[in-house]
Amino acid sequence: MAVTGPSSKMKRRMMVCMALLCVFGTLGLLVRLFTLQVVDAAQYQRKAAEQQLREADISPKRGFIYDRNMKTLAKSATVWTVVLSPSDISDKRDSDGNIVRSAEELRYLIADGLSEILGVDRETIIEKSHRKTYYEIIKRRVERSVADQVLEFASENDITCINLEEDNKRYYPYGSLASTVLGFTGSENHGAYGLEAKYDSVLSGTPGRVVSAKNAWGTDMPFQYNKMYPAEDGNSIVLTIDETIQHFVEKHLETAVKEHNVQARATCIVMDPNTGEVLAMATKNDFDPNDPYTITDPLALAKLAELDPESDEYADLKLELQYDQWRNKAISDPYEPGSVFKLITAASALEEGAVDPDHFSYTCSGSIQIANKRISCWKGAGHGTQNFTEIMMHSCNPGFITVGQMLGADKFTQYREAFGLQEKTGIDLPGEAGNAGLYHSRELMMANNPSVELASESFGQTFKVTPIQLITAVSAVINGGKLMQPHLVKQIIDSDGNIVENIEPVVKRQVISEETSRQVALMAEQVVGGVGGSGKNAYIPGYRVGGKTGTSEKLDSKNEAGEVDKRISSFLGFAPANDPQVICLLMLDEPYMSNPFGSVIAAPVVGAILSETLPYLGVEPQYTEEELAKVDIKVPDVVGKGTLDAYGIIGPLGLEYEVIGEGTTVIKQTPKALTSVPKGSKVLLYTDTQSLDEMVEVPNVVGMTAQQANVTLVDAKLNIKLAGATDGVNTAAKQSIEAGTLVEPGTVVTVQFISNDTAD
Repeated sequence: MAVTGPSSKMKRRMMVCMALLCVFGTLGLLVRLFTLQVVDAAQYQRKAAEQQLREADISPKRGFIYDRNMKTLAKSATVWTVVLSPSDISDKRDSDGNIVRSAEELRYLIADGLSEILGVDRETIIEKSHRKTYYEIIKRRVERSVADQVLEFASENDITCINLEEDNKRYYPYGSLASTVLGFTGSENHGAYGLEAKYDSVLSGTPGRVVSAKNAWGTDMPFQYNKMYPAEDGNSIVLTIDETIQHFVEKHLETAVKEHNVQARATCIVMDPNTGEVLAMATKNDFDPNDPYTITDPLALAKLAELDPESDEYADLKLELQYDQWRNKAISDPYEPGSVFKLITAASALEEGAVDPDHFSYTCSGSIQIANKRISCWKGAGHGTQNFTEIMMHSCNPGFITVGQMLGADKFTQYREAFGLQEKTGIDLPGEAGNAGLYHSRELMMANNPSVELASESFGQTFKVTPIQLITAVSAVINGGKLMQPHLVKQIIDSDGNIVENIEPVVKRQVISEETSRQVALMAEQVVGGVGGSGKNAYIPGYRVGGKTGTSEKLDSKNEAGEVDKRISSFLGFAPANDPQVICLLMLDEPYMSNPFGSVIAAPVVGAILSETLPYLGVEPQYTEEELAKVDIKVPDVVGKGTLDAYGIIGPLGLEYEVIGEGTTVIKQTPKALTSVPKGSKVLLYTDTQSLDEMVEVPNVVGMTAQQANVTLVDAKLNIKLAGATDGVNTAAKQSIEAGTLVEPGTVVTVQFISNDTAD
């Protein structure tokens, strides 16, 4: 049977099928191409770019932090990142093609060299050198000296796969100064604490990048693509902080912490009460932001020394202590304000008319009965009969409990809120603590009449505020009644110095009248300058200083016997009292001493701070006739003059003199020219060389009265300069030159006197 081919009908069907296959195949291909080239184009372009493009970040320069006078408090210094390109590690051959150094030998050479120079683990470098990449970071933030060693190592060994990239590192020129305010930056150069964290978005800038095209082998493609997107440097911030005032504060605060054995750190704030600008803010003990993880507090180090450094307990405690030293006590630690709060109670009562200061009289017997509780005055024998100013001067607890009851719980809590003591201040720092739940509610206070809670709060106990809340509130008491917004940044500027933003003072509200404010400020002046005032240790000749002492119990911290034995000593001072320009609050948390009263240990510190701050700010002293008679004199220069001429210059200034030697011309004088000495001091005039080498020993006058110290030092052929509370029977607390030191005759020894009269 013959085999026949497909019929014509079958051929037509086959042709149709083939045609349909071609059509659908072509359509499918077109759809696929359309999907690849149009629908999914962006996706594949991105994948291609990821395979073909290599990016390198360019770090922006972080903005500076300046004090109000444009002194640099924080800046970014240039450092380098050491980068390895593993894909560029290959065999090295000579001109004949022979291997003179294998890729593996090069890896070990690199690992040995960089681990030694950079202190990086050798095995880590070897592991990175085997990766199929062109960019492996070996170490960041390498200083110039170390970077130079890396370059020298690479050059000497003909290594081309090691590169250096410029980067930035934060540097704080003043070390620990204002560290709890400034904070510090973390490993990625972003703010970790303080202003560095609060203003991180302002300071950081925008990173740039370099994009380069490479083929599969990492070499340049024929159509090489290399584009730079430059980094945008961060803006800088100008603070309200004054570096000089900050230095005054930290110097005296650190001394107070050491002298009074403060166990739980101390803090101090200096503000302009009229603008809310913080001129200084410090906490001691603190840290160095250049090395923030190193603990420097001796008490903290002693705790660590008791533990095994390899234990988990050690690691946990170290972390806790690091957080402690970074914490800004001025804004983060609520405390019972003690008698400083009496300024608030007085202002509230005067504003409401609850007290008539011209007719107010209260007789303090040493305690007062409120409901079922007897509350004692700090002076057990009582103060006797006092007017309104005197209960402030004497810091009389029963007197202010009486004022609080006269004001009433309703009005008391209204003013507590109005003065901002029930809310955060909103200062431009992270970590500000609130005090919600740390004061008695209005309902509780009004539930009982008389109210024990109102009584205790009236003199500053059984509730808590932060130091920044308290100084802001008292600023409103003395500045004419305006509650200001406290702030630390006054300006934001760009990298060219152009102003981006000015931060102006903000008045939150008017709390009391200008007249009430004036009255309370003048009352507070009597606390420092009045006879019997509890704040006399803050007295500064020539300046009208107002203030209030404060000593509070830490009621929530009891010893093993269940007794409250820990205290907080504080003092708030301001000046001039008739036109306040500066206000200072100092708080010592748990001073470990027999007399922890704020009047004794805190007031002198604030006095010392203000005595330097006021002249620096250009506030001129205005001496009374009595003060003028004690004003220091600058010793004139009489070296080279005849003795008779020297007499004629020195005598009219109110200085005594003594000639030593047989000559007629002064060849040396003690004290030296321009030394400040009190009137009546003796200037020794040397006229020959025989007595030039004479030295005398400084005696110990600590604990003596002013008269005793004067006689002792004069007998030792030395001059005395009195400082502090010199009126009345006060005692020497410290002397400027340590006892036993050998000095030239005529040397001036400054002796600081304090009143040991206790007042809370």
